[in-house]
Amino acid sequence: MGTKGTIGILTGGGDVPGLNPAIRAVTFRAIREGYKVLGIRRGWGGLVDFIPDENADNSENVRELNTDIVNRAARTGGTFLHTTRTNPSKLIKVSLPEHLNRKYDKEVNDVTPEVLKNLEFLGIDFLIPIGGDDTLSYAHRLHKEGVNIVAIPKTMDNDVPGTDYCIGFSTCITRTIELTHMLRTSAGSHERFLVIEVFGRYAGFTSLLPTMAGAADRCIIPEYPFEIEHLTELLVHDRNLNPSNYAVVLVSEGATMVHHEDMSIESDEKDMFGHKKLGGIGDKVAMKLKELSSKYNNGRRVDVVNQRLSYMVRCGEPDAFDSIVPIAFGNIALDLILDKKFGRLISLRNGIYDSVSLDIIIGRKKVIDVAKYYNTERFTPIYKSFIKQPMFIMTADS
Repeated sequence: MGTKGTIGILTGGGDVPGLNPAIRAVTFRAIREGYKVLGIRRGWGGLVDFIPDENADNSENVRELNTDIVNRAARTGGTFLHTTRTNPSKLIKVSLPEHLNRKYDKEVNDVTPEVLKNLEFLGIDFLIPIGGDDTLSYAHRLHKEGVNIVAIPKTMDNDVPGTDYCIGFSTCITRTIELTHMLRTSAGSHERFLVIEVFGRYAGFTSLLPTMAGAADRCIIPEYPFEIEHLTELLVHDRNLNPSNYAVVLVSEGATMVHHEDMSIESDEKDMFGHKKLGGIGDKVAMKLKELSSKYNNGRRVDVVNQRLSYMVRCGEPDAFDSIVPIAFGNIALDLILDKKFGRLISLRNGIYDSVSLDIIIGRKKVIDVAKYYNTERFTPIYKSFIKQPMFIMTADS
């Protein structure tokens, strides 16, 4: 074993269903091809905390993977390698491991030299990071530093450019549809509006696609600031048409109201990639709908069922798509390593598996083409033709 070299694999950012199947696919194929596989724990955090000393206990940072370990884990959701939002290029002082405290004393530190040193010490010849644009932006940095990188896209928001699909997206859509339909019973019983806040910082795919599938009457996306009075009028209309007297709207967490440009945040504290934790737009929409509803409902107020789905759509086991796609992604990662093609991002475009340059993630956001896919007057998806569209219809980028 390990005669061809050593492959490192890690998962960064938020957990999603499908990560463990991807780790399994990489490990099975790599061992079969004659590589040794090291699982790096807690994303980039494992490479920061690692102590390059033969006598140090690094069992909390790195573990060798075998088929027994990954086979058991592949049936479960989340990531058994664990994950963090650590950014080694902007590591805050309080997050420095003890052995680096004397070497780095700034409030924000770039510890990339330590990461490179640790990769060399571990003998990692090839690195496969699985993550969203934050995790992969640091992978791009390492690629420029000479590390042999093959990246796998993962994010429920499906907002990594260069690919129609990211691991976790299908399960997120499936759960959103299921949970929304379950919540209909409460909304219908009380004849209320149902406001559901879903993930989506910059891209509204997790709101748009379930609405297209019939989960909601209207959807609000980050790409288009919405007028709350107009939304209220539309929902009153939807409620009046519904025999059970209720209406449903899905609201992306990154959505903003007209004249309120800032996203709704839970805290001013930022993570190492500069993001504040979003949350609360659903509460604001619910409050305003309740306040304005009487204006469009013959003077009678409509109450609201308000629910944030949050981690309910990212927990548990992967659906069929998120069990199958990671197998393909993991095997393509090995194909690229065998072909010595590095600095690549594995992609799925128009139903075809491929890879693109990792450079594609720098300075770009993958968002909904509003003019093509979103009716800004009706707050609904536009889908005139399905011919030659990607599997999830609205998820391709130029």
